[in-house]
Amino acid sequence: MQVQLRDPNIIMKLSRLGSFHQSRLSFLRSFLDEFKDWEYKNDLFDLDENGFGTAIYSFKKKERVYSLICFANKISDEERSDRVIATKWDAAFTLHDGVPSKRDIERLKNEVPKQEVGRLSYKELTLSRANKSVRVFNHVIESLSKGQQPDLDLLSKVGYLYRTTAVYGSGKFGLADRFRIKNREEINGPFRLEMMLVYLVRQFTFDQVNHVAKFKSPKTAVKLDKNICKNLGIGNSTGLGMAPFIVNHPTLLNNWIMSREIALKEIREIKEASNQEIRTFKESLINSIKNITSWNTDSEYQQKKINSLLENVQKFLNFIEKEFSFEIDYPFNKIYLWLEQNACEECIEYVVSMMLEPFDRIIKPLISKMSSDEDQYFTIPTHRTVEDLRNIIENRYPEILKINFEKQENQKNFWFISKNKEEPRYADRFEENGSELEQPLAIARDIKKLHEALLTSKNSLTIDKFLIENSDLRHVVRRAFIIEKFPYSEIQDNTIGEEVIPIDMLRLKLSFFGALKFDPRSDKWLRICMFQGAPLPIDLKNFDQQWVYNS
Repeated sequence: MQVQLRDPNIIMKLSRLGSFHQSRLSFLRSFLDEFKDWEYKNDLFDLDENGFGTAIYSFKKKERVYSLICFANKISDEERSDRVIATKWDAAFTLHDGVPSKRDIERLKNEVPKQEVGRLSYKELTLSRANKSVRVFNHVIESLSKGQQPDLDLLSKVGYLYRTTAVYGSGKFGLADRFRIKNREEINGPFRLEMMLVYLVRQFTFDQVNHVAKFKSPKTAVKLDKNICKNLGIGNSTGLGMAPFIVNHPTLLNNWIMSREIALKEIREIKEASNQEIRTFKESLINSIKNITSWNTDSEYQQKKINSLLENVQKFLNFIEKEFSFEIDYPFNKIYLWLEQNACEECIEYVVSMMLEPFDRIIKPLISKMSSDEDQYFTIPTHRTVEDLRNIIENRYPEILKINFEKQENQKNFWFISKNKEEPRYADRFEENGSELEQPLAIARDIKKLHEALLTSKNSLTIDKFLIENSDLRHVVRRAFIIEKFPYSEIQDNTIGEEVIPIDMLRLKLSFFGALKFDPRSDKWLRICMFQGAPLPIDLKNFDQQWVYNS
Protein backbone atom coordinates (compact mmCIF):
# COMPACT_ATOMS: atom_id res chain seq x y z
CA MET A 1 0.00 0.00 0.00
CA GLN A 2 1.25 3.46 -0.90
CA VAL A 3 0.40 6.31 1.52
CA GLN A 4 0.82 9.91 0.37
CA LEU A 5 2.69 12.47 2.43
CA ARG A 6 0.27 14.79 4.20
CA ASP A 7 -0.75 17.96 2.39
CA PRO A 8 1.52 20.91 3.34
CA ASN A 9 -1.44 23.27 2.91
CA ILE A 10 -3.02 21.54 5.91
CA ILE A 11 -0.02 20.56 8.02
CA MET A 12 1.72 23.95 7.70
CA LYS A 13 -1.22 25.90 9.11
CA LEU A 14 -0.25 27.55 12.40
CA SER A 15 -3.04 25.89 14.37
CA ARG A 16 -1.68 22.50 13.28
CA LEU A 17 1.99 23.39 13.80
CA GLY A 18 1.08 24.78 17.21
CA SER A 19 -0.31 21.34 18.13
CA PHE A 20 2.96 19.47 17.61
CA HIS A 21 4.49 17.58 20.55
CA GLN A 22 7.93 16.15 21.29
CA SER A 23 8.79 12.84 19.65
CA ARG A 24 11.65 10.43 18.95
CA LEU A 25 12.83 12.99 16.38
CA SER A 26 13.17 15.75 18.99
CA PHE A 27 16.68 17.10 19.38
CA LEU A 28 17.15 16.53 23.10
CA ARG A 29 16.22 12.86 22.72
CA SER A 30 18.55 12.44 19.72
CA PHE A 31 21.31 14.16 21.69
CA LEU A 32 21.02 11.73 24.62
CA ASP A 33 21.13 8.78 22.26
CA GLU A 34 24.15 10.11 20.39
CA PHE A 35 26.18 11.01 23.50
CA LYS A 36 25.42 7.93 25.62
CA ASP A 37 28.88 6.50 24.90
CA TRP A 38 30.75 9.66 25.85
CA GLU A 39 32.58 9.95 29.18
CA TYR A 40 30.87 12.33 31.58
CA LYS A 41 32.86 14.08 34.31
CA ASN A 42 32.52 16.84 36.91
CA ASP A 43 35.95 18.51 36.52
CA LEU A 44 35.59 21.37 39.00
CA PHE A 45 33.15 22.26 41.75
CA ASP A 46 34.41 25.39 43.51
CA LEU A 47 31.30 26.79 45.24
CA ASP A 48 31.13 28.53 48.62
CA GLU A 49 28.70 27.66 51.41
CA ASN A 50 25.93 29.67 49.72
CA GLY A 51 26.40 27.95 46.36
CA PHE A 52 28.22 30.80 44.59
CA GLY A 53 31.33 30.12 42.51
CA THR A 54 32.48 28.10 39.52
CA ALA A 55 31.80 24.55 38.32
CA ILE A 56 32.88 22.65 35.21
CA TYR A 57 31.32 19.55 33.63
CA SER A 58 32.52 17.74 30.52
CA PHE A 59 31.74 15.14 27.88
CA LYS A 60 34.78 13.41 26.37
CA LYS A 61 35.27 10.87 23.56
CA LYS A 62 38.76 10.09 22.29
CA GLU A 63 40.42 13.49 21.76
CA ARG A 64 37.21 15.53 21.67
CA VAL A 65 36.10 17.35 24.83
CA TYR A 66 33.20 19.73 25.43
CA SER A 67 33.22 21.58 28.78
CA LEU A 68 30.33 23.40 30.42
CA ILE A 69 31.60 26.24 32.62
CA CYS A 70 29.09 27.45 35.23
CA PHE A 71 29.27 30.72 37.14
CA ALA A 72 26.80 30.92 40.06
CA ASN A 73 26.29 34.52 41.15
CA LYS A 74 24.74 36.33 44.09
CA ILE A 75 21.90 38.65 43.05
CA SER A 76 19.02 40.31 44.89
CA ASP A 77 15.38 39.34 44.39
CA GLU A 78 14.81 42.72 42.75
CA GLU A 79 17.48 41.99 40.14
CA ARG A 80 16.04 38.60 39.19
CA SER A 81 13.95 38.77 36.01
CA ASP A 82 13.19 36.46 33.10
CA ARG A 83 12.66 39.43 30.80
CA VAL A 84 15.13 40.10 28.02
CA ILE A 85 15.96 43.48 29.58
CA ALA A 86 17.50 41.76 32.63
CA THR A 87 21.21 42.34 33.25
CA LYS A 88 21.86 39.88 36.11
CA TRP A 89 21.01 36.22 36.60
CA ASP A 90 21.49 33.57 39.28
CA ALA A 91 23.83 31.62 37.03
CA ALA A 92 25.53 32.02 33.67
CA PHE A 93 27.02 29.32 31.47
CA THR A 94 29.15 28.72 28.41
CA LEU A 95 30.04 25.54 26.55
CA HIS A 96 33.77 25.58 25.88
CA ASP A 97 35.45 23.71 23.04
CA GLY A 98 38.06 21.54 24.78
CA VAL A 99 39.52 21.72 28.29
CA PRO A 100 39.58 25.31 29.58
CA SER A 101 42.85 26.63 30.98
CA LYS A 102 43.03 28.72 34.16
CA ARG A 103 43.42 31.75 31.94
CA ASP A 104 40.26 30.79 30.01
CA ILE A 105 38.31 30.42 33.25
CA GLU A 106 39.43 33.82 34.52
CA ARG A 107 38.60 35.44 31.18
CA LEU A 108 35.18 33.82 31.07
CA LYS A 109 34.45 34.63 34.72
CA ASN A 110 34.57 38.28 33.71
CA GLU A 111 32.60 37.93 30.46
CA VAL A 112 30.00 35.15 30.73
CA PRO A 113 27.90 36.73 33.54
CA LYS A 114 27.54 39.84 31.34
CA GLN A 115 25.86 37.74 28.63
CA GLU A 116 25.03 39.99 25.62
CA VAL A 117 27.31 42.75 26.90
CA GLY A 118 30.26 40.39 27.34
CA ARG A 119 32.65 39.17 24.68
CA LEU A 120 33.30 35.50 24.03
CA SER A 121 35.85 33.85 21.73
CA TYR A 122 35.99 31.17 19.05
CA LYS A 123 36.76 28.71 21.87
CA GLU A 124 33.20 29.09 23.20
CA LEU A 125 30.32 27.40 21.40
CA THR A 126 27.15 28.35 23.28
CA LEU A 127 26.14 30.87 25.94
CA SER A 128 23.25 30.86 28.40
CA ARG A 129 21.91 32.14 31.70
CA ALA A 130 19.30 30.95 34.16
CA ASN A 131 17.32 32.00 37.22
CA LYS A 132 16.26 29.95 40.18
CA SER A 133 12.68 29.07 40.85
CA VAL A 134 13.33 30.62 44.25
CA ARG A 135 10.40 29.02 46.08
CA VAL A 136 11.30 25.53 44.91
CA PHE A 137 15.07 26.02 45.23
CA ASN A 138 14.82 27.23 48.84
CA HIS A 139 12.30 24.54 49.76
CA VAL A 140 14.57 21.79 48.43
CA ILE A 141 17.60 23.08 50.36
CA GLU A 142 15.57 23.49 53.55
CA SER A 143 14.20 19.96 53.29
CA LEU A 144 17.52 18.31 52.43
CA SER A 145 19.34 20.12 55.23
CA LYS A 146 16.84 18.59 57.70
CA GLY A 147 17.42 15.11 56.34
CA GLN A 148 14.14 15.05 54.41
CA GLN A 149 13.23 14.82 50.74
CA PRO A 150 11.24 17.81 49.35
CA ASP A 151 7.48 17.96 48.79
CA LEU A 152 6.79 16.03 45.59
CA ASP A 153 3.54 17.91 44.92
CA LEU A 154 5.37 21.22 44.84
CA LEU A 155 8.12 19.82 42.62
CA SER A 156 5.64 18.30 40.17
CA LYS A 157 3.78 21.61 39.82
CA VAL A 158 6.95 23.46 38.80
CA GLY A 159 9.14 20.69 37.39
CA TYR A 160 12.55 22.36 37.73
CA LEU A 161 14.97 24.19 40.06
CA TYR A 162 16.21 26.67 37.43
CA ARG A 163 14.86 28.06 34.19
CA THR A 164 17.00 29.42 31.38
CA THR A 165 15.99 32.67 29.72
CA ALA A 166 18.17 32.41 26.61
CA VAL A 167 20.59 30.02 24.92
CA TYR A 168 22.81 31.56 22.26
CA GLY A 169 25.11 30.00 19.66
CA SER A 170 26.51 30.29 16.12
CA GLY A 171 28.65 33.39 16.23
CA LYS A 172 26.66 35.60 18.61
CA PHE A 173 28.70 37.82 20.94
CA GLY A 174 31.99 36.39 19.66
CA LEU A 175 31.02 32.71 19.95
CA ALA A 176 32.43 30.31 17.36
CA ASP A 177 30.79 30.54 13.95
CA ARG A 178 29.07 27.37 12.82
CA PHE A 179 31.44 26.85 9.88
CA ARG A 180 34.21 26.04 12.39
CA ILE A 181 32.37 23.02 13.79
CA LYS A 182 29.64 22.03 11.34
CA ASN A 183 31.56 19.04 9.97
CA ARG A 184 31.97 17.36 13.34
CA GLU A 185 30.05 14.12 13.14
CA GLU A 186 28.82 14.14 16.75
CA ILE A 187 27.06 17.49 16.38
CA ASN A 188 25.76 17.09 12.85
CA GLY A 189 22.14 17.21 14.04
CA PRO A 190 20.40 20.52 14.82
CA PHE A 191 21.06 22.25 18.15
CA ARG A 192 23.22 19.47 19.63
CA LEU A 193 25.47 21.88 21.50
CA GLU A 194 22.53 23.84 22.90
CA MET A 195 20.99 20.56 24.09
CA MET A 196 24.29 19.58 25.72
CA LEU A 197 24.51 22.88 27.58
CA VAL A 198 20.97 22.63 28.95
CA TYR A 199 21.44 18.97 29.92
CA LEU A 200 24.62 19.68 31.89
CA VAL A 201 23.09 22.77 33.50
CA ARG A 202 20.36 20.46 34.83
CA GLN A 203 23.00 18.35 36.60
CA PHE A 204 24.61 21.48 38.02
CA THR A 205 21.31 22.49 39.65
CA PHE A 206 21.14 19.16 41.52
CA ASP A 207 24.76 19.38 42.65
CA GLN A 208 24.27 22.96 43.81
CA VAL A 209 21.28 22.24 46.08
CA ASN A 210 23.05 19.20 47.55
CA HIS A 211 26.14 21.33 48.22
CA VAL A 212 24.26 24.20 49.90
CA ALA A 213 22.14 21.82 52.01
CA LYS A 214 25.30 20.06 53.22
CA PHE A 215 26.85 23.35 54.33
CA LYS A 216 23.61 24.44 55.94
CA SER A 217 23.49 21.38 58.20
CA PRO A 218 26.51 19.05 57.79
CA LYS A 219 25.24 16.47 60.29
CA THR A 220 21.67 16.00 59.07
CA ALA A 221 21.72 16.88 55.35
CA VAL A 222 20.88 14.25 52.74
CA LYS A 223 21.25 14.35 48.97
CA LEU A 224 18.33 14.87 46.64
CA ASP A 225 16.91 11.45 45.79
CA LYS A 226 18.07 10.19 42.40
CA ASN A 227 14.52 9.48 41.19
CA ILE A 228 13.44 12.98 42.20
CA CYS A 229 16.37 14.38 40.20
CA LYS A 230 15.27 12.39 37.16
CA ASN A 231 11.79 13.84 37.42
CA LEU A 232 13.09 17.40 37.43
CA GLY A 233 14.12 19.17 34.24
CA ILE A 234 15.26 22.64 33.28
CA GLY A 235 12.65 25.30 32.79
CA ASN A 236 12.79 27.84 30.02
CA SER A 237 11.11 31.17 29.40
CA THR A 238 10.72 31.75 25.69
CA GLY A 239 9.41 34.82 23.93
CA LEU A 240 9.07 36.09 20.38
CA GLY A 241 12.81 35.94 19.76
CA MET A 242 12.32 32.33 18.71
CA ALA A 243 9.45 32.92 16.28
CA PRO A 244 11.27 34.44 13.25
CA PHE A 245 13.73 31.55 13.21
CA ILE A 246 11.29 29.20 11.51
CA VAL A 247 10.48 31.88 8.91
CA ASN A 248 14.13 32.71 8.27
CA HIS A 249 15.27 29.09 7.84
CA PRO A 250 12.86 27.56 5.29
CA THR A 251 14.95 24.57 4.17
CA LEU A 252 15.77 23.67 7.77
CA LEU A 253 12.08 23.89 8.71
CA ASN A 254 11.23 21.69 5.73
CA ASN A 255 13.73 19.03 6.81
CA TRP A 256 12.31 18.93 10.34
CA ILE A 257 8.73 18.57 9.14
CA MET A 258 9.63 16.31 6.23
CA SER A 259 11.40 13.86 8.55
CA ARG A 260 8.28 13.64 10.69
CA GLU A 261 6.00 13.27 7.67
CA ILE A 262 8.14 10.56 6.09
CA ALA A 263 8.22 8.69 9.39
CA LEU A 264 4.42 8.84 9.65
CA LYS A 265 4.02 7.76 6.01
CA GLU A 266 6.32 4.74 6.43
CA ILE A 267 4.65 3.69 9.68
CA ARG A 268 1.22 3.87 8.04
CA GLU A 269 2.57 1.62 5.27
CA ILE A 270 3.58 -1.16 7.70
CA LYS A 271 1.34 -4.12 6.90
CA GLU A 272 1.91 -6.08 10.12
CA ALA A 273 3.11 -4.62 13.42
CA SER A 274 5.04 -6.84 15.82
CA ASN A 275 3.82 -7.50 19.35
CA GLN A 276 6.72 -5.45 20.73
CA GLU A 277 5.90 -2.49 18.47
CA ILE A 278 2.24 -2.63 19.49
CA ARG A 279 3.20 -2.85 23.16
CA THR A 280 5.60 0.10 22.98
CA PHE A 281 2.99 2.25 21.23
CA LYS A 282 0.23 1.43 23.70
CA GLU A 283 2.44 1.75 26.78
CA SER A 284 3.82 5.09 25.63
CA LEU A 285 0.31 6.38 25.01
CA ILE A 286 -1.08 5.17 28.34
CA ASN A 287 1.95 6.36 30.33
CA SER A 288 1.82 9.74 28.63
CA ILE A 289 -1.55 10.50 30.23
CA LYS A 290 0.21 11.63 33.41
CA ASN A 291 2.17 14.16 31.32
CA ILE A 292 -1.18 15.67 30.36
CA THR A 293 -2.79 15.50 33.82
CA SER A 294 0.31 17.04 35.47
CA TRP A 295 0.45 19.83 32.87
CA ASN A 296 -0.11 22.97 34.97
CA THR A 297 -0.89 26.38 33.53
CA ASP A 298 -2.82 29.51 34.47
CA SER A 299 -3.53 30.20 30.80
CA GLU A 300 -7.22 29.77 30.03
CA TYR A 301 -6.32 29.25 26.36
CA GLN A 302 -3.90 26.42 27.19
CA GLN A 303 -6.23 24.87 29.79
CA LYS A 304 -8.88 24.48 27.10
CA LYS A 305 -6.35 22.82 24.81
CA ILE A 306 -5.19 20.47 27.58
CA ASN A 307 -8.75 19.52 28.52
CA SER A 308 -9.64 18.89 24.88
CA LEU A 309 -6.47 16.85 24.41
CA LEU A 310 -7.15 14.71 27.47
CA GLU A 311 -10.75 14.11 26.44
CA ASN A 312 -9.72 13.18 22.89
CA VAL A 313 -6.84 10.90 23.98
CA GLN A 314 -9.15 9.06 26.37
CA LYS A 315 -11.69 8.68 23.56
CA PHE A 316 -8.91 7.29 21.34
CA LEU A 317 -7.76 4.86 24.05
CA ASN A 318 -11.32 3.63 24.40
CA PHE A 319 -11.41 3.03 20.64
CA ILE A 320 -8.09 1.13 20.75
CA GLU A 321 -9.16 -1.07 23.66
CA LYS A 322 -12.75 -1.83 22.65
CA GLU A 323 -13.20 -1.37 18.90
CA PHE A 324 -9.82 -1.89 17.27
CA SER A 325 -7.63 -4.88 16.51
CA PHE A 326 -3.95 -4.72 15.61
CA GLU A 327 -4.44 -8.01 13.77
CA ILE A 328 -5.72 -6.18 10.67
CA ASP A 329 -3.44 -5.21 7.80
CA TYR A 330 -1.91 -1.73 8.00
CA PRO A 331 -3.09 -1.08 11.57
CA PHE A 332 -1.36 2.30 11.99
CA ASN A 333 -2.93 3.60 8.81
CA LYS A 334 -6.35 2.65 10.16
CA ILE A 335 -5.50 4.40 13.43
CA TYR A 336 -4.44 7.55 11.61
CA LEU A 337 -7.56 7.67 9.45
CA TRP A 338 -9.71 7.26 12.57
CA LEU A 339 -7.91 10.19 14.21
CA GLU A 340 -8.53 12.47 11.24
CA GLN A 341 -12.24 11.70 11.44
CA ASN A 342 -12.71 11.72 15.21
CA ALA A 343 -10.02 13.74 17.01
CA CYS A 344 -8.95 17.38 17.39
CA GLU A 345 -5.73 18.64 15.79
CA GLU A 346 -3.86 18.55 19.10
CA CYS A 347 -4.78 14.90 19.65
CA ILE A 348 -3.92 13.91 16.08
CA GLU A 349 -0.40 15.30 16.37
CA TYR A 350 -0.01 13.94 19.90
CA VAL A 351 -0.79 10.40 18.77
CA VAL A 352 1.41 10.82 15.69
CA SER A 353 4.30 11.43 18.13
CA MET A 354 3.38 8.20 19.94
CA MET A 355 3.29 6.29 16.65
CA LEU A 356 6.96 7.12 16.12
CA GLU A 357 8.05 5.56 19.43
CA PRO A 358 8.41 1.86 18.44
CA PHE A 359 10.17 2.34 15.13
CA ASP A 360 13.90 2.93 15.58
CA ARG A 361 14.57 1.45 12.15
CA ILE A 362 12.52 4.25 10.57
CA ILE A 363 13.48 7.11 12.91
CA LYS A 364 17.27 6.81 13.12
CA PRO A 365 18.00 7.24 9.38
CA LEU A 366 15.76 10.34 9.35
CA ILE A 367 17.54 12.03 12.25
CA SER A 368 20.63 12.47 10.09
CA LYS A 369 18.56 14.36 7.50
CA MET A 370 17.23 17.09 9.80
CA SER A 371 20.04 19.59 9.19
CA SER A 372 20.38 21.77 6.11
CA ASP A 373 23.20 23.43 4.20
CA GLU A 374 21.08 26.52 3.65
CA ASP A 375 23.61 28.46 1.58
CA GLN A 376 23.22 25.85 -1.13
CA TYR A 377 19.67 27.06 -1.84
CA PHE A 378 20.18 30.81 -1.45
CA THR A 379 20.91 31.62 -5.08
CA ILE A 380 17.87 32.61 -7.14
CA PRO A 381 17.66 30.79 -10.53
CA THR A 382 17.45 33.96 -12.55
CA HIS A 383 17.25 32.09 -15.89
CA ARG A 384 13.74 30.84 -14.97
CA THR A 385 10.69 32.73 -16.25
CA VAL A 386 7.79 34.67 -14.84
CA GLU A 387 5.49 31.84 -15.97
CA ASP A 388 7.57 29.31 -14.00
CA LEU A 389 7.40 31.41 -10.87
CA ARG A 390 3.69 32.13 -11.16
CA ASN A 391 2.92 28.41 -11.55
CA ILE A 392 4.97 27.59 -8.46
CA ILE A 393 3.11 30.16 -6.39
CA GLU A 394 -0.33 29.07 -7.58
CA ASN A 395 0.57 25.45 -6.87
CA ARG A 396 2.26 25.92 -3.49
CA TYR A 397 0.37 28.88 -1.96
CA PRO A 398 -3.30 28.37 -2.98
CA GLU A 399 -4.76 29.39 0.40
CA ILE A 400 -2.44 32.36 0.79
CA LEU A 401 -3.62 33.78 -2.56
CA LYS A 402 -7.20 33.86 -1.26
CA ILE A 403 -6.34 36.34 1.52
CA ASN A 404 -7.50 39.92 0.95
CA PHE A 405 -4.76 42.16 2.35
CA GLU A 406 -6.84 45.26 1.67
CA LYS A 407 -8.78 44.34 4.81
CA GLN A 408 -7.34 45.83 7.98
CA GLU A 409 -7.66 42.62 10.00
CA ASN A 410 -5.37 40.81 7.54
CA GLN A 411 -2.48 43.24 7.98
CA LYS A 412 -3.10 44.26 11.58
CA ASN A 413 0.35 43.47 12.98
CA PHE A 414 4.00 43.92 12.08
CA TRP A 415 7.30 42.43 13.22
CA PHE A 416 10.24 44.65 14.17
CA ILE A 417 13.57 44.47 16.02
CA SER A 418 13.74 46.20 19.41
CA LYS A 419 16.36 48.94 19.69
CA ASN A 420 17.68 48.04 23.14
CA LYS A 421 18.06 44.25 22.91
CA GLU A 422 17.86 43.71 19.14
CA GLU A 423 15.15 41.12 19.74
CA PRO A 424 12.08 40.47 17.54
CA ARG A 425 8.87 42.14 18.65
CA TYR A 426 5.25 42.16 17.44
CA ALA A 427 3.04 45.25 17.37
CA ASP A 428 -0.33 46.57 16.16
CA ARG A 429 0.19 48.45 12.90
CA PHE A 430 -2.77 50.76 13.52
CA GLU A 431 -2.17 51.57 17.18
CA GLU A 432 1.62 51.70 17.55
CA ASN A 433 4.43 53.56 15.80
CA GLY A 434 7.31 51.89 13.98
CA SER A 435 5.75 50.02 11.07
CA GLU A 436 8.32 51.67 8.78
CA LEU A 437 10.87 49.42 10.53
CA GLU A 438 8.93 46.27 9.68
CA GLN A 439 10.99 43.11 9.19
CA PRO A 440 10.38 40.92 6.09
CA LEU A 441 8.41 38.31 8.01
CA ALA A 442 4.98 38.91 6.43
CA ILE A 443 5.56 36.18 3.88
CA ALA A 444 1.90 35.62 3.01
CA ARG A 445 1.32 39.30 2.22
CA ASP A 446 4.52 39.53 0.17
CA ILE A 447 3.77 36.33 -1.76
CA LYS A 448 0.38 37.79 -2.66
CA LYS A 449 2.09 41.01 -3.73
CA LEU A 450 4.58 39.03 -5.83
CA HIS A 451 1.78 37.07 -7.50
CA GLU A 452 -0.02 40.29 -8.43
CA ALA A 453 3.20 41.65 -9.97
CA LEU A 454 3.68 38.44 -11.95
CA LEU A 455 0.15 38.63 -13.34
CA THR A 456 1.01 41.91 -15.07
CA SER A 457 4.38 40.69 -16.37
CA LYS A 458 5.17 38.90 -19.61
CA ASN A 459 5.24 35.10 -19.24
CA SER A 460 8.59 34.72 -21.00
CA LEU A 461 10.33 37.45 -18.98
CA THR A 462 13.29 35.99 -17.11
CA ILE A 463 13.56 36.44 -13.35
CA ASP A 464 16.71 38.58 -13.52
CA LYS A 465 14.84 41.14 -15.63
CA PHE A 466 11.74 40.90 -13.45
CA LEU A 467 13.82 41.67 -10.35
CA ILE A 468 15.27 44.82 -11.90
CA GLU A 469 11.81 46.38 -11.58
CA ASN A 470 10.75 44.46 -8.44
CA SER A 471 13.83 44.27 -6.23
CA ASP A 472 11.69 44.70 -3.09
CA LEU A 473 10.24 41.22 -3.76
CA ARG A 474 13.59 39.44 -4.03
CA HIS A 475 13.14 37.72 -0.64
CA VAL A 476 9.87 36.05 -1.64
CA VAL A 477 11.09 35.20 -5.13
CA ARG A 478 13.85 33.23 -3.42
CA ARG A 479 11.33 31.56 -1.08
CA ALA A 480 9.07 30.53 -3.94
CA PHE A 481 11.91 28.74 -5.71
CA ILE A 482 12.83 27.09 -2.39
CA ILE A 483 9.28 25.81 -1.76
CA GLU A 484 9.27 24.32 -5.26
CA LYS A 485 11.82 21.78 -3.97
CA PHE A 486 10.93 21.85 -0.26
CA PRO A 487 7.14 21.55 0.19
CA TYR A 488 7.17 21.94 4.00
CA SER A 489 9.40 25.03 4.03
CA GLU A 490 6.66 27.62 4.45
CA ILE A 491 4.05 28.43 7.07
CA GLN A 492 0.79 28.41 5.11
CA ASP A 493 -0.76 31.17 7.18
CA ASN A 494 -0.84 34.92 7.58
CA THR A 495 1.71 35.84 10.28
CA ILE A 496 0.49 39.45 10.53
CA GLY A 497 -3.26 38.80 10.68
CA GLU A 498 -5.58 39.69 13.54
CA GLU A 499 -6.21 36.05 14.49
CA VAL A 500 -2.61 34.85 14.52
CA ILE A 501 -1.39 33.34 17.80
CA PRO A 502 2.39 33.88 17.89
CA ILE A 503 3.00 31.16 20.47
CA ASP A 504 1.97 28.59 17.86
CA MET A 505 5.25 29.42 16.14
CA LEU A 506 7.12 28.98 19.42
CA ARG A 507 5.44 25.66 20.13
CA LEU A 508 6.40 24.29 16.74
CA LYS A 509 10.09 24.92 17.30
CA LEU A 510 9.99 23.85 20.95
CA SER A 511 8.32 20.55 20.06
CA PHE A 512 11.33 19.71 17.90
CA PHE A 513 13.59 20.72 20.77
CA GLY A 514 11.74 18.18 22.94
CA ALA A 515 9.92 20.54 25.30
CA LEU A 516 7.14 19.43 27.62
CA LYS A 517 4.29 21.21 29.40
CA PHE A 518 3.88 24.42 27.42
CA ASP A 519 2.69 27.14 29.80
CA PRO A 520 1.68 30.33 27.94
CA ARG A 521 1.97 33.50 29.99
CA SER A 522 0.43 35.53 27.16
CA ASP A 523 0.00 35.01 23.41
CA LYS A 524 3.64 36.10 23.01
CA TRP A 525 5.68 34.12 25.57
CA LEU A 526 5.56 30.88 27.48
CA ARG A 527 7.39 28.63 29.90
CA ILE A 528 8.36 25.06 29.19
CA CYS A 529 10.32 22.21 30.76
CA MET A 530 13.17 20.29 29.11
CA PHE A 531 14.78 16.97 30.05
CA GLN A 532 12.12 16.23 32.69
CA GLY A 533 12.33 12.48 33.28
CA ALA A 534 15.61 12.17 31.36
CA PRO A 535 18.38 9.87 32.59
CA LEU A 536 21.12 11.48 34.65
CA PRO A 537 24.61 11.72 33.09
CA ILE A 538 25.88 8.80 35.16
CA ASP A 539 23.08 6.62 33.73
CA LEU A 540 23.53 7.48 30.05
CA LYS A 541 25.28 4.24 29.15
CA ASN A 542 22.02 2.31 29.47
CA PHE A 543 18.62 3.99 29.61
CA ASP A 544 15.03 3.45 28.54
CA GLN A 545 14.33 5.19 25.20
CA GLN A 546 10.76 5.87 26.32
CA TRP A 547 11.95 7.71 29.46
CA VAL A 548 9.81 10.72 28.60
CA TYR A 549 6.66 8.68 29.36
CA ASN A 550 8.03 6.55 32.19
CA SER A 551 9.21 9.20 34.63
